[in-house]
Order: sequence, then structure tokens, then C-alpha cells
Amino acid sequence: METERQLLEAIEGGERAALRRLYDRYAGYAMAVGLRYVPDRDEVRDVMQDSFVRILTSISQFNYHGEGSLKSWVGRIVSNRSVDYLRQHQRFTTVDTIPDEPDDPEEPDIGGVPPDALTEMIGRLPANYRTVLNLYVFEERSHREIARLLGIKESTSSSLFFRAKKMLAKIIREYLNKQGT
Repeated sequence: METERQLLEAIEGGERAALRRLYDRYAGYAMAVGLRYVPDRDEVRDVMQDSFVRILTSISQFNYHGEGSLKSWVGRIVSNRSVDYLRQHQRFTTVDTIPDEPDDPEEPDIGGVPPDALTEMIGRLPANYRTVLNLYVFEERSHREIARLLGIKESTSSSLFFRAKKMLAKIIREYLNKQGT
């Protein structure tokens, strides 16, 4: 399989087919990232199209930092485009207080939950919960960064994350109970 370095060299060399290989290689990953934020497949297709236009037009500005860095860069662009899409199409609820500790502090074991099922569960969260959860957990952004990105208070980001975890834990428990585990 072609390494990221080889792919980038082919793109830099003007090989048009290399752009197609870039798309083919990362389209599935990009779709998975987009679905974490925007659970509707038709809407994610719009995000994907916008993301790949951005990726292909700015690939010359990408700085290679080793194998995996191109994939991370693609994921970051899709994440940013997804957040932009959500900001344009939905309102984020702001919460100024941090909720009390959960009733059941023990988090469910997600080892028995298939990745597709977990993605679907995350997709059932309200958009603001889902977005903050994804940015914090998967993108490893701080609440300060999330607040700046979404135009909310840092405490709101923290509160939304807490509520998202609590709601997701409940959904996972219900799933595990139905599965008999």
C-alpha cells in the first residue's frame, strides 16, 4: 500500500490520479468523522463534499509530520466543516450552570458495544451535546478551545460535555440491558 509520503509526493508531482487515491483512501474515515457530528447521511454528504474541496485545494499547504499526519489532517478538516455546518443549521443551547453529580457515577462498559452502534448512539444525542462530546473526546480539544470554536462560555462547554456523558451512559445501559449483558 502506498504510504502517505508517497501519496503526497505524487500529488506534489502533479499526478491527477493521486488526488483520486487520496479521496478513495480517506472517504470512509471522513464519513465516519462526519457522522459523529451530523448523524444524517444526506447532510454528511454535503459536509464531505465541502471538506474534500477544502482538502484538495489546500493540500499544498499541508505539512507532513510522519505517517498518520495526513489522516489526522483530513479528520480535523472534516470535524471543522461539520461544526461549521451545525452552526449554520442549528442553534446551540447555552447552559451557564454545571449540573450536580450523576445519580449513577459508574460508567457502563462499552467493550460489548459495536463501533457502529456506539456511533448511532452518539448520533441520538442533541446536536450541542454531540458536538462538544466529539470535540472533547475524539478531537482532544480543551473546553476553552471548544468554547471559542462554538461561541459559547467555557463553563457551558464543560456542562454540555457532562450532560452528554450522562445521557450517552444511559443510552448505553439501555442497549446493554436489551442485549442481555
